[in-house]
Amino acid sequence: MKLSFVIPTLNSGRTLGACLEAIAAQTVPRQDYEIVIADAGSTDDTLDIARAAGVDVVCANPLRTGEAGKAAGIAVAHGELIALVDSDNILPDPGWLQRMLAPFEDPEVVASEPIEYTARPEDPALVRYFALLGMNDPLCLFTRNYDRISAVTGRWTGLDVPTEDRGDWLRLRLAADALPTIGANGFVFRRTLLEGTNWQPYLFDIDILYERICRDGSVTVAKVKTGIVHLYCSRLADFARKQRRRIRDFLFFAQEKRRSYPWNRQRRTGIVLFCLATVTVLPLALQALAGFIRRHDAAWLYHVPVCWITLWIYGCGALAKLFGRRQAPVDRSRWQRPEGAAS
Repeated sequence: MKLSFVIPTLNSGRTLGACLEAIAAQTVPRQDYEIVIADAGSTDDTLDIARAAGVDVVCANPLRTGEAGKAAGIAVAHGELIALVDSDNILPDPGWLQRMLAPFEDPEVVASEPIEYTARPEDPALVRYFALLGMNDPLCLFTRNYDRISAVTGRWTGLDVPTEDRGDWLRLRLAADALPTIGANGFVFRRTLLEGTNWQPYLFDIDILYERICRDGSVTVAKVKTGIVHLYCSRLADFARKQRRRIRDFLFFAQEKRRSYPWNRQRRTGIVLFCLATVTVLPLALQALAGFIRRHDAAWLYHVPVCWITLWIYGCGALAKLFGRRQAPVDRSRWQRPEGAAS
């Protein structure tokens, strides 16, 4: 089966080279996959790096968001399988792709995803923190809606998902009432998963799965016992910037009725607990301690400030919505990475 890597980019020069080098190092023969870059108008050396690495296709992403880039890339891709890899992802070992493809020997499996985030010793402490936490948004820990192993809980999700251990991977049966936020950062899926779904001009991976579940009743997905490096951000200022982008984009697309995944079903008690834990601090300290016991790393010191930043930015977004302020996505025209940051 031919596979297409689809990589959205926007001024991704600081991370794209390492991303493409890791893909080139895979044991799967080069003729068995293609690399598609969907660029949103980079003004740095992103496109030079892409061409020097021998990517197969570079297409334009005029709508500029990562979700639009995924849709634009898939539209020109030729693979029966699609691998969504961000420009700040690094495949951790040469056998990664082969392991991710193995579950597709089961004809019912429609997608596979790494079970954890991994980090290298040389990665910034904040990058290591998010890998240990198992998510890029600490609110998900309280709503229990996450999809990578968290050192706080020792689990890959807090939802009750029917699971069968197949050795190198877990076979999941996902239904509407048990659908964690699977997708992105190494998400591989059959192109047929898109049939009958609303994936253009913005592809929200979790929405695609939800729409198929609504149609078919359930879907079968593999969680592969491997990881992926996500160079999410290296400074708290970068994290705050990305949280603003996250909440503004979310509110905009919800306002425009472009989302189908039922985010309003998130556990309200979890949101309340997050607010209380962040204000009182002690529960956060206990979570960081639990994580430190499992994985000794001083990066856990970031847990409290990350939660405080999230509470402040999400709170401001919620108040803006409450007072009727019309939402707009973050302007990407000046979206560039400070030193060491990623998208």
